[in-house]
Amino acid sequence: MNSMSRKKRKAERSGEDQQIANTAGTAGAANAFGALDALANLPTGPEGTLPVSPIKTSKRGQKNTSRGRVDIVRQTAGRGGKGVTVAKNFSGVGLTEKQELTKKIQKSCGVGGTVKDGCIEIQGDKRDEVKRILTEAGFNPVFAGG
Repeated sequence: MNSMSRKKRKAERSGEDQQIANTAGTAGAANAFGALDALANLPTGPEGTLPVSPIKTSKRGQKNTSRGRVDIVRQTAGRGGKGVTVAKNFSGVGLTEKQELTKKIQKSCGVGGTVKDGCIEIQGDKRDEVKRILTEAGFNPVFAGG
């Protein structure tokens, strides 16, 4: 039996098995990057600065700053003493947007959370972080209840 694999034997028969010699240690070796010199006359990239991503704006072209009041409450009832931050009373906001806000808050705070009964629930006392994110989204967050 031959100790070579089938692929190697087939490559030898077809002449495709060409190996590149290692000339790194010899004097007068060819420059491995020599072919890049031919690319020296390529044009440079576009002039100017990169485009800045646009800020979310309303249909009239102005930044959304008053999307309504949102109450932020800390609750522990029915949770075995564990506190959660609840943002509620969203007006005119769909479920998908609440889920996107929830994901953003979760990543920012490094905690879990969910959307239940139209409210965003975030694990732990994260009222300040939730307020900051809701303000960035154009809402008017208010700390409510105690």
